Amino acid sequence: MSDATPTNGENPTPDFDTMTRDIADVPAVEVITTVAVHLMSAAAVNLGLAEDGERHKDLDEARKLITALAGLVTASATEVSNFHAAPLRDGLKSLQLAFREASVVPDEPGQGPGEKFTGPVYA
Repeated sequence: MSDATPTNGENPTPDFDTMTRDIADVPAVEVITTVAVHLMSAAAVNLGLAEDGERHKDLDEARKLITALAGLVTASATEVSNFHAAPLRDGLKSLQLAFREASVVPDEPGQGPGEKFTGPVYA
């Protein structure tokens, strides 16, 4: 039995100090990549790429998420090193291409989500 679980039937109170770490201790590169991964995941779901995807497909939402991701990846690339930036750029490009494929009327090259930050994306 853990120290956070009372034995007298009261509601357990988690010890948040042991469950979380101070944000000041988290390196910037970790925060940036974590946010980028969350944006990628949300964009993929909104592109219909998740299990039971068509039910969650929303290209307007996907466009917003991909554009935000492109801005983050582009602005932070020099700060997080190529080791971290390269996979983020690859994931971003994959999402941009998936968006183009999912669109009934594809955007002109350079007009797709995030392309104002990345430049035109071609297959």
